[in-house]
Amino acid sequence: MHPNEIRVRLDDSTAIAGALELPASPRGVIVFAHGSGSSRFSRRNQLVASSLARAGFATLLLDLLTVEEARADAFTAQHRFDIALLSERVAAAIEWVKRAPGMADLDVGLFGASTGAAAAIVAAAARPHAVAAIVSRGGRPDLATAAALDAVRAPPLLVVGGHDP
Repeated sequence: MHPNEIRVRLDDSTAIAGALELPASPRGVIVFAHGSGSSRFSRRNQLVASSLARAGFATLLLDLLTVEEARADAFTAQHRFDIALLSERVAAAIEWVKRAPGMADLDVGLFGASTGAAAAIVAAAARPHAVAAIVSRGGRPDLATAAALDAVRAPPLLVVGGHDP
């Protein structure tokens, strides 16, 4: 399988890019929320996504920033910790999945890395019935608000390094 490039429209003039891998009979769909300085081309997340695809899951690796925002962020770091902005992008991807042919009825899982983990938690809190599970790999769930953490209904899995306190 090879991923298809997709665009998630945010409004009439803005879209974010993603890579969708959709097996014939998917068991669910996993939306990847990359963190600061990363993209859908992250080798780590591509490796996880390909393993999940082999197990029968659809995967959507998503760039949470537009090309222009990512370019500016590389110099200013103005967007990478804007959890409100990033979570809106994750929420838009959830809505995109729920409207997409072949995926509308699938359970949605969120896989967040770095600041993408906080964005996934906030998006899951805002859509408690749309998200079935959340995984944070080396993430920053501490950047999500306490209210969002309290509102999450999906079971979370926090994967941390052996030397993380």
